[in-house]
Amino acid sequence: MSTHTTPTFDPTRVAHLSGSFAPVTQEVDEVGLRVEGRLPDGLDGTYLRNGPNPRFTPIGSYLYPLDGDGMVHGVRISQGAVSYRNRFVRTPAVLAEERAGRALWGGLESMVAPREPDVPADLAGTFKDLPDINVVRHAGRLLALAESGCPFRMSPQLATLGRETFDGALPAGITAHPKIDPFTGEMVVFCYGVEPPFLTWSVIGPTGEVRRGPTPLGAVDEPMMIHDMALTARFVVLVLAPAFFDIEGAMAGTGSFVTWRPERGTRILLVPRDGGPVREAADDAYWMWHTVNAYDLGEETGEPGGDVVLDYVQWDHLALGPATGGPNPGGLVRAVIDPEAGSMRRAPLDDAAIELPRIDDRLIGRRHRRLAAASGSGTRDLLPGEHDAIRWYDVQGGGSRLWTAGDLSVGEPVFAPTPGGADGEGHWLTLATDRTDGTSWFLVLPADDPESGPVARVRIPVRVPLGLHGAWLPTEEPRATHTTAGR
Repeated sequence: MSTHTTPTFDPTRVAHLSGSFAPVTQEVDEVGLRVEGRLPDGLDGTYLRNGPNPRFTPIGSYLYPLDGDGMVHGVRISQGAVSYRNRFVRTPAVLAEERAGRALWGGLESMVAPREPDVPADLAGTFKDLPDINVVRHAGRLLALAESGCPFRMSPQLATLGRETFDGALPAGITAHPKIDPFTGEMVVFCYGVEPPFLTWSVIGPTGEVRRGPTPLGAVDEPMMIHDMALTARFVVLVLAPAFFDIEGAMAGTGSFVTWRPERGTRILLVPRDGGPVREAADDAYWMWHTVNAYDLGEETGEPGGDVVLDYVQWDHLALGPATGGPNPGGLVRAVIDPEAGSMRRAPLDDAAIELPRIDDRLIGRRHRRLAAASGSGTRDLLPGEHDAIRWYDVQGGGSRLWTAGDLSVGEPVFAPTPGGADGEGHWLTLATDRTDGTSWFLVLPADDPESGPVARVRIPVRVPLGLHGAWLPTEEPRATHTTAGR
């Protein structure tokens, strides 16, 4: 990583550092928050959300959504009482910058890193850890997750406990979007890198032990960006869009940090969870930030094999930061992949501009019916990554529902199931910030009538910048239905 002089950079001209995205530096603990409406009975647990939030004014460059220090926001609900806490994910780099009182690392595009004596020798010339994308709980570990790197373990009180390597078994890290199989309790992950092996996958057992160490996937022979994944009973599903890293070119100033090469097309890898031969299908180029879910069609008939169904949000091309490269509408798409023939069929389910899709996590890897996603209402201009509505789909029965949030910019919707309830019973949770006055709210929307709007709104004591991904953590961590490797 270069240590050249910091290039000219004006953070005030970066849209994703202002308005509803503007970072906050205050860490707050507050109990007895005011509730408008009525919190549902049985809603007991903690909602967490992570997102980019620079600790100090950025230098060099700033690329949303990849740059920025992690800040985890937590809303705790217990017996009708609500409290809030937010904390930075204090990586070694953040601690070094706090000692210096200023930013020492530049953004990813600038390739600026500090030298001694500004930082200790082990940090000089290094990339900065960026666990600012997601937060999950598995096997008693609460993890703040980076795009592709080591997560950082957090305490229930959101104190940073340190880099998590899973007892040294996964030293290169994992994805920001691991998938936890609700039937086996396994957490399946991948990791991409800029040096060989460029892509690996691993499995972490329900009690936290690494059952499969980093296993290279030879189908990838150069560094490429892969943000999300999906899981079925049989396969790990990886979408390889043609977004390639050019680190040498970026350091030399002759290339881009990541380049889009549509002539290479997009591939889907089906990686058998039992370790069998990898299957592959290819099609024209498209980009995918986020999957909805995947499942095996054969699972429903009780027959082995069968096609794989993948629902996801599709983009024409990769765009980072401000909108670039022309129109790039997001839409809900279903791909059906034939593992034996190595072919796929894609069909649009809806052309609305949506992102951050979620289902009931208890259905990961099997057929889902309902999903929710952040959306645009179509009534105002919004920045990439900003949404003013939530859209719900019934992908079996067809149709969608929309709740328009007005002056609120809303985040990813997360499902909180009713304890002991049937499939689909529960509420959708999200954080939202008012664009007119900067106030932030925690919203609770009913799954059976979501377009009617929130049944409860909780006023958050500080502004919460628009961020990325989160989780609902019921007070009792769910247990796997089975403990074997299949269903």
